[in-house]
Amino acid sequence: MPRLIQISDCHLHADPEARGRRGVPLRQLEAVVSAVNHQRPDLVLVTGDISNDDTPASYALARRTLDALEAPWEWLPGNHDVIEPMAATRPLPAELTLGTWRLLLLDTHLPGEPHGELGEAALEALARRLADDPAGPVLIAMHHPPLAVGSAWLDAIGLRHAEAFWQTLAPFAGVRAILCGHIHQAFVGRRAGEEGEVMVYGCPSTIDPFLPGSASFAVDPVARPGYRVVDLDGARLATRVERVDIHK
Repeated sequence: MPRLIQISDCHLHADPEARGRRGVPLRQLEAVVSAVNHQRPDLVLVTGDISNDDTPASYALARRTLDALEAPWEWLPGNHDVIEPMAATRPLPAELTLGTWRLLLLDTHLPGEPHGELGEAALEALARRLADDPAGPVLIAMHHPPLAVGSAWLDAIGLRHAEAFWQTLAPFAGVRAILCGHIHQAFVGRRAGEEGEVMVYGCPSTIDPFLPGSASFAVDPVARPGYRVVDLDGARLATRVERVDIHK
């Protein structure tokens, strides 16, 4: 059974000793990478916000750290990322295959904006890709969540024009689930459609966890960094979140 692991929102700086709100982002990512290796994944996907300072050095640091993974890994951009230095450090794939599953990686970031968007051209391209194999199974990965997560401030900076995205997916029963980052917390949502239900899974950050259900920005005082495990069994998916102890 193929195993995919999702890591998200690393927010690294060029300075490896730079501190975040609750620790050193590099040390936290290193701890997550170590924990992920014990899960023996077949593929690791990092769903955006790799850098926090837009520097080529931060992406180089991320690559060196993620290269310690004992499995192939890929990444996609988040709202804090800058495409040019990120892609120069490591390519940004649009599609992957894992077992019988297609993994479609979408770029929702808008330069200089905290919210995300998929424009008309991107949605048309997505529809064409889905039409190539409408039965699936398909897993979509993106940075911004395509539905409300219950925190007012995060919902204000989610995926704009999300309804157009859902309408694009509507004819395709093969789309089983969506993985997203951005929200720095575990999340499970669902969207019912004519062709069945599509699950939406959010992933904890490797750094500061956000407090679920908060009206304004708030860091969760007790949650630990983590990652999401996704096991792909035929056309079925099972997933869970694992947390990581950080030794300062």
